[in-house]
Formats: sequence, structure tokens, C-alpha cells
Amino acid sequence: MASAKKAASAKLAETPAAKTSAVKAPKVPAGRKGIIAIAPPSFRRERALIKRGVWPVAGCDEAGRGPLAGPVVAAAVILDPDRIPRGIDDSKRLTAEEREKLFDKICATAQVSVAVASPSRIDRDNILRASLWALKRAVVALPETPRHVFVDGRDRLDTECDCEAVIGGDGIVLSIAAASIVAKVTRDRLMCALAQDCPGYGFEQHKGYAVPEHLDALDRLGPTIHHRSFFAPVVAARAKHMPWTVEPVQDLFAVTAVEVQVDTAVEIDVSANL
Repeated sequence: MASAKKAASAKLAETPAAKTSAVKAPKVPAGRKGIIAIAPPSFRRERALIKRGVWPVAGCDEAGRGPLAGPVVAAAVILDPDRIPRGIDDSKRLTAEEREKLFDKICATAQVSVAVASPSRIDRDNILRASLWALKRAVVALPETPRHVFVDGRDRLDTECDCEAVIGGDGIVLSIAAASIVAKVTRDRLMCALAQDCPGYGFEQHKGYAVPEHLDALDRLGPTIHHRSFFAPVVAARAKHMPWTVEPVQDLFAVTAVEVQVDTAVEIDVSANL
């Protein structure tokens, strides 16, 4: 009887964090051979830092590096260890409906911030620098300053706190996965709004990526102010529809004739310095 009471009290002592951080292993259909089960991201790295007294811990990620149009959107998230929504995963593994539901849950339970790098900044700084700029801005904009930041990718951020870059982090670190969802949903909503401003391009469908429908629209209609000027398909469309805006590229290897004049009145001592 006493042992039963102890077991019951042990169950009651379980913290919400322990319950919410427990992630179910992915199910593999019976009889299906050759299927590789992909483990979902975990809160393990964040919890290890918490045990060492390091808190808050943030994860950050961006959406929109590859598209031909629209901004890069970066998000930073500090998850509440006691209120972690179930089902958080790399945004690319989730459906649009799943992302929308998790977006609301993350925003309701965690500290969240978002930063946007416009197409003009991408044109000026290049896509990598613009993305890193937006990621840093998102971290700085968090309601509480983190002591440690996990960022997806290979590039660390120039932040005042410790920053750890994790390649494939949106599928490994739960805080990064949460940030990937926030960034993806925010950018998708922005692109749907741009679709109303620029009808005919299908932004609400492809979100600015270089799919055949988008390339066809670029060829027919030309680029908009929301397109990234130096991405190759946009350059080609601008050359077709607005050739006066395309500066000719100087061939640095072209041979140019140089005329050399020699003053015959000057005597040269060929024996000098021999």
C-alpha cells in the first residue's frame, strides 16, 4: 500500500516541462521495410543549459533565402520549459495547416520576435548578409535578452550573448524548430498580402519561389519592386521588359590598344646600368 502511494505521488510530482518535452517516437508502418524514421527535434540542448544555470535560451531561424521575390523573414523564440506545445517540428516537415496551429500556440506560450530584411536590403548586402542581419535583429528584439542563442546553419551571429550555430538545427533543436515555424508562417502571410498588390504573379501559391508558374509570369509581366534585382531570372526579365535599367557589363579581359609615343629627341645610353 505504501509503495502504491509513493508511485502515485511520484506521478503527481512530474512537472509540466517533463510532460511537454517528452516527444513521441515516429511510428513506422508494420511490414514496411527500408523506411528511415526521422527523429523530431528535442529540447535536450536547451535543458542542458538550464541545468547549468544558463537561461533564457533562444532559437532562431529564417525563411525565404531562396525565392526570387519577397523579403527574408527571421524569427527568434524562447520556449517556456513548462508550456512547450506538442508537435513542434522543422517547418518543412509540417503542412500549412499544422504550421498555422503551432504558430498560434507558440506565440501564446513563448517569447517571440520577428525581423524582416526587404528585397532592397538583399540587393544591397546580398542574401547571406541580409539574412544574418535579420536574424540578429530578431534576437535583439526579444522581450527578454537571451544568454545563449541557437541559430540554424553554419554562421554564428554577432550577438552579445553566446551563439551556437547548428547545421540542420531546425530538425534537431526544438527552439530553432519553433522559430522556423514562426518565420515560415509570417513570411507566407506577407507573400499572400503581396499577391493582392501584384496580381498575376501567383505569390499566394508559390510564395515567390522559382517555380515554372512564377518564371512564366516574370517573362510575361516583368519584375515588380518586390523582386530581388540580382537573381538571374529577375535580371533576364528586367533585360526583356526594361532594358534601359540594365547596365552593360564591362569585359575586364578585353584587349585595348595603348598608343605609346617616344620622344626621338631624347638620347638613351644603352650601356647604362650594365
